[in-house]
Formats: sequence, structure tokens, C-alpha cells
Amino acid sequence: MSQILSNVTISPDKTLRDALQLINSQALQVALVTDNNQRLLGIITDGDIRRGLLSNLSLDAKVTEVMNINPKTASPSTSKKQLLQLMKQHSILSIPLVKNQVLVGLETLKSAQQQSHYENPVLIMAGGFGTRLKPLTDKCPKPMLKVGNRPLLEIALSNFIQAGFTNFYISTHYMPEQIKSHFGDGSQWNVNITYVHENEPLGTGGAVGLLPKDLPQLPAIVMNGDILTKVDFQLLLKFHHENNADATMCVREYDYQIPYGVISGTGNRITNMVEKPVQRFFVNAGIYVINQDIIKSVSANTYIDMPTLLEQKIADEGQVLMFPIHEYWLDIGRMDDFKQAQVDICAIGFEE
Repeated sequence: MSQILSNVTISPDKTLRDALQLINSQALQVALVTDNNQRLLGIITDGDIRRGLLSNLSLDAKVTEVMNINPKTASPSTSKKQLLQLMKQHSILSIPLVKNQVLVGLETLKSAQQQSHYENPVLIMAGGFGTRLKPLTDKCPKPMLKVGNRPLLEIALSNFIQAGFTNFYISTHYMPEQIKSHFGDGSQWNVNITYVHENEPLGTGGAVGLLPKDLPQLPAIVMNGDILTKVDFQLLLKFHHENNADATMCVREYDYQIPYGVISGTGNRITNMVEKPVQRFFVNAGIYVINQDIIKSVSANTYIDMPTLLEQKIADEGQVLMFPIHEYWLDIGRMDDFKQAQVDICAIGFEE
């Protein structure tokens, strides 16, 4: 087997966690499930794993529970032109090459060679006081605190730029001059940065009411400015488009272990006992994609939290979806979080 294939194949007894590690370590964005005889059993993409998480599977579930057992494949004799046509026709990034059910190759669409570019506006909310991080925030706004050798807000901006976004808005309130002085108009990064200032705190959703009314009719990404993450913003936007969403909220799996044995019963008869069970929930990760009609529904200088804004859309029978993120994510709200970020920035690595 070639080195490329050995880097993207995985056995059926492996877990979703193993598949994620493989997918995230390679540029091909796919894991190929094969048996001991190199027969192709199925393929797994990032989207397959996210759908599994939404179906309450854990990362310790077997890859066989989410893999596509009927992937689009081709013969190794298929011409490159035909392979490219197939990939474009089916909107896939790669096609396994199979002969007599045995995996012999993988043809990929060289999309990575072309720099993506998105006109979608990105709003980063950076106006908070950072009260729980005092005294660090006495003379510095929380988004300007350095994680490693760069301000948290600059790391977030860089992640978006690497994904192809260029149209940024930063909402400010507390010590805005420090943020504006550091980032300017964005020209040093070859992007456009516009500031929207909250005279009074407007909540996590109120800042969208300060955005210009002439924004392009494209979904906007909104993110809290105190988040350190490696979430794939391109995949997030693709998910939003493909599912015809009005709004998409990134969610994070949160496990809570009840510290006691839980007893179930009928009347005074015990029917079941579970010792210290773990309950799993999806929690708000502070990253959103919202369509322009939602933005226009928020009046300037109106206080509203983002969950309330989305609840209004749900009440209007809008398509409000959740996008589970498995990538690194840390909400830097407390001093312990800030200390953890200093460790993680070296261990995980965020490109300069």
C-alpha cells in the first residue's frame, strides 16, 4: 500500500476519536475504513462524524456506526478527466480507487491549491469587561490579553484570515482605543476592519444591530471575542448553506457526572440503579452564522442576547440548526481558563 493510502486508512474496530485524529492530521479530509485484506468497507468524513455526534453517539463509538458504506468509487483505469467530473458532479473532495473490492488508490480534488475567499461579514464581539479576569483586565480589555505572544483577538482574526475571510467588524465598549490602536483598519493583514461601538453594553446579540444596513446579502459569522478555537469556519459556512439554515449555532458536547447512584422505581419498588451516571448535553459555544434578515431585525442600540434572538426566529418557525464542534475550543472566562490557554497554545499550536 502506498504511503498516502496508509496515512488515511483505518480499521473497523477503531473509534470516532481515532478517525478524527487521522482526518485532522492529514490534508485529504477523509478516512478510509478497510479490513485486513485492504478491502474498502466504507469512508468517513468530518460531516459523518458530526452527524453521529448529533445522534448522541460519543467519540468512543466505533467508526462502523457512522461510515458511508456506499461511497462513490472508481476503477484505477478511470481517466483523470472523468474522475474530476465525478468529484465535481457529486461535490466530493476525493474518490477511492478500487479493484476487485480492494483499495488501490485515492484520487483527490486539488482544491487546497486554490485559496478560498469569502465575502461574508465576520463580527467579533470584543466589548466585554472581563470582570472575572481582574486584575489582568483592569488596564487591558480581555480580547487584548496575550495568549502566548499574541492577543487573543489577533489569534481569532488570524484563524478567519487563513480560512479566506476578509470582511471584519469588531464590536467594542471597554477600552476600545487599545483594540483600534492594535488592529487599525486591518491593512497590515490585507483585510478590512470596521469598528462598531456599543455606548452601553448591548448583550451578546445587540451588537449585530449596529452593523451597516448595506452589508452584502450573505450570512454573517458572529463570534464571542473571548474564545480560543480551531473550529473549521469553512465547514461551518458550508453546513449552514447546505441545510438552508436561517441561523446556525455552534454547540459543544458537555458531560456532567452525577456524583451519586441514581435510582429508578415504580412506587416503592426499585427497577434500576445506575452508579454515578454521566449525562451528556450540547452547550452553546458562542459561535453563530446568521442570515441578513435576522441582523436587520435588531434595532440599533437594543439590548438582546443571541440565544433570545435565535429563540425569536425559532418561534417564527425559522430554520435554526446546531453545528457540533469537536475541534479545540476554550471559552476564556475565568483565570483558570486563561492559564489553561497558555498551556494549550504551545501544546496544540496556533499558526502565527
